[in-house]
Amino acid sequence: MPKLDLTKVPVKTGSIYPEPYAAMMAGRSSLRLGEAGGLTQFGANLVTLHPGALSSLRHWHLHEDEFVMVTQGECVMVQDGGETLMQVGDCAAFPAGMADGHHFINRSPTVAKFLVIGTKAKAEVGTYSDVDLQVHIADGKARFTYKDGTDWLGPR
Repeated sequence: MPKLDLTKVPVKTGSIYPEPYAAMMAGRSSLRLGEAGGLTQFGANLVTLHPGALSSLRHWHLHEDEFVMVTQGECVMVQDGGETLMQVGDCAAFPAGMADGHHFINRSPTVAKFLVIGTKAKAEVGTYSDVDLQVHIADGKARFTYKDGTDWLGPR
């Protein structure tokens, strides 16, 4: 595989989240680098957060490991235990099954970027710490439920 030309990798915007959560992801985009390179066993995404943007809802993965490294600017990592300023070169790792919800917020006046690498489990459950929501992924399709497993019909 030749060197990836980042100018030719499509920019992914938007979210698979149901509303009202999808709208909260404004200002976030990513380059799916692993996908562009033909990788199938793990994902590698370069995430861009404009000032004020969130990376995601605070979440944790049941079956997938996740690794993050800040490559530009700074952002704040929010976990169950509090907040940590993340600057260029700072890294964080989130082992599968560790119920410690995390996300990143750009509270600075400039763009922040980070590389996120994660496994691609055949089936996955993501739990969102601050809202009554889970995502169940199987066969490349996402299904949202409440944390009790019933189908998600909207915030309650």
